[in-house]
Amino acid sequence: MSVPLSVLDLAPIVEGSDASEAFRRTLDLARHAEGWGYTRFWLAEHHGMPGIASAATSVVMGHVAAGTSTIRVGAGGIMLPNHSPLVIAEQFGTLAALFPGRIDLGLGRAPGSDQATTRALRRNPAAAESFPDDVVELMSYFRPSDPSQGVIAVPGAGLEVPIWILGSSLFGARLAAALGLPFAFASHFAPAAMEPALDIYRERFRPSAQLDRPHAMLGINVFAADTEAEARLLFTSLQQAFVNLRRGRPGPLPPPREGYGEGLSPTDRFGMEEMLSCSVVGSGDMVREGLAAFAARTGADELMMTSQIFDHAARLRSYELARPAAVPR
Repeated sequence: MSVPLSVLDLAPIVEGSDASEAFRRTLDLARHAEGWGYTRFWLAEHHGMPGIASAATSVVMGHVAAGTSTIRVGAGGIMLPNHSPLVIAEQFGTLAALFPGRIDLGLGRAPGSDQATTRALRRNPAAAESFPDDVVELMSYFRPSDPSQGVIAVPGAGLEVPIWILGSSLFGARLAAALGLPFAFASHFAPAAMEPALDIYRERFRPSAQLDRPHAMLGINVFAADTEAEARLLFTSLQQAFVNLRRGRPGPLPPPREGYGEGLSPTDRFGMEEMLSCSVVGSGDMVREGLAAFAARTGADELMMTSQIFDHAARLRSYELARPAAVPR
């Protein structure tokens, strides 16, 4: 039996390119991922990020779902504090009506932006405090409509779109457990809280109509190439992007740089290595062994791979080398 593998794509805008090209590459990757047997293809909501094109997440999901036929397409995730639960129910009800049985809705509590962008979105920064109530409200819109129900999502009512809780801390683990929902943890950039979050989720899980037992999916950065040296060079694009973000200078995804990291300060190096510790980098054999070891160590029910690789052909090759059939459970 193999561990289900999925794809998290940020629709990366690389240096020298634009969003139009990012969307073409995203669809091409999704089509290949479908052919290679990946379970899901998720996109993430970020705002004001020069290197990420998936801000209008539900729109990009429609683009991907229309261009594929069997792979599940989802949000990893929608940052619910930025939106009305009803609007999200209508958007994902529309997607579920267009692409029955293929749509996932992952929900996060973070704004996916800085404070200035949050204000530009016309959202109250305190909206995150009502996240649990907003999730429950959103779930209610997907149930069959009731005559006594004051507000109905059309489309949406009765479609039972699968909802996931996303998290990078213990909060999401507690909420997913309390609501009996699947849990996706962002270990690809927040590994420090991964193990305690999994423990809380599994210990406190209460079965629900959607899920009878815990189901945890973990994020992991994957850089596979025909040689270890090539993979480590590809990895430097993500390393640069994280250091630039930490320094407050986000930008398009940079090309790989030989020797990157040698001149970093100890603080930058430590932060980069800590945040990216859930990464597997190397040849195909090395990556497949690394994924299997990570799944075995964590007990993950599913892994969601993300590969911020500058060159599109190299990105496709990375996912091909790590394709699901090659990773044992």
